[in-house]
Amino acid sequence: MSRASRVDARPHLAAVAAVATMAGQPDALFGALDAALGAVLGHRLFTLMRYHADSGDSERIYTTHPAQYPVGGRKPLNPTAWTDRVLRAQQPYLGRTLADVREVFFDHALIASLGCGSVLNLPVVWDGRPLGTINLLHEEGWYDESDAPIGLLFAALAIPGFHETARTS
Repeated sequence: MSRASRVDARPHLAAVAAVATMAGQPDALFGALDAALGAVLGHRLFTLMRYHADSGDSERIYTTHPAQYPVGGRKPLNPTAWTDRVLRAQQPYLGRTLADVREVFFDHALIASLGCGSVLNLPVVWDGRPLGTINLLHEEGWYDESDAPIGLLFAALAIPGFHETARTS
């Protein structure tokens, strides 16, 4: 898929919303988000991270690469420009180049080894509180500003799944 072949998001948004009503949650919803965002925005690596405000940790609740990024993996989130933007200001983060990725993520070498050199982090927010992030990574130069508004629509549909993981953990 290239940028020119991006598809209409509406049927994919509808598909994710329909899956949210089915049994097998939150896995069904997370899988639908993976497929829909893969079709609409594209990704080589897709993860969902739940934010634990009490500890300041972030916990992986879904991944397309379980060997490199296992579900349940946790990492502390240090105060950075990224945490200020994504978790405090609740705005997407766009990193267009491998240099941008390197500046923000300690695991940039692993990210690069997966063929990823750009990132779009989308905050998942409920009632003014960050629940976590949707993380899309692809080849360098893949994402641009026009991707964030569409991604945020999908992030809103992710809210029930993030609530469910918090409830059952």
